[in-house]
Amino acid sequence: MPIPNDPVILLSYMNTQLRDYYSSLDEFGKANHINTEEIITKLSAIGYEYSSELNKFV
Repeated sequence: MPIPNDPVILLSYMNTQLRDYYSSLDEFGKANHINTEEIITKLSAIGYEYSSELNKFV
């Protein structure tokens, strides 16, 4: 399944994936062959950044 393009839907999708399946953003990226920098950039545009301590975008 491709990741959502809409940033708000992407935020929800990513936090769900990180909560339920992956222990880190890097693990998500490797498992899905996705450049996580693109996700970070998209979500920073709407005011969210990845917290490795919480393992979610806040």
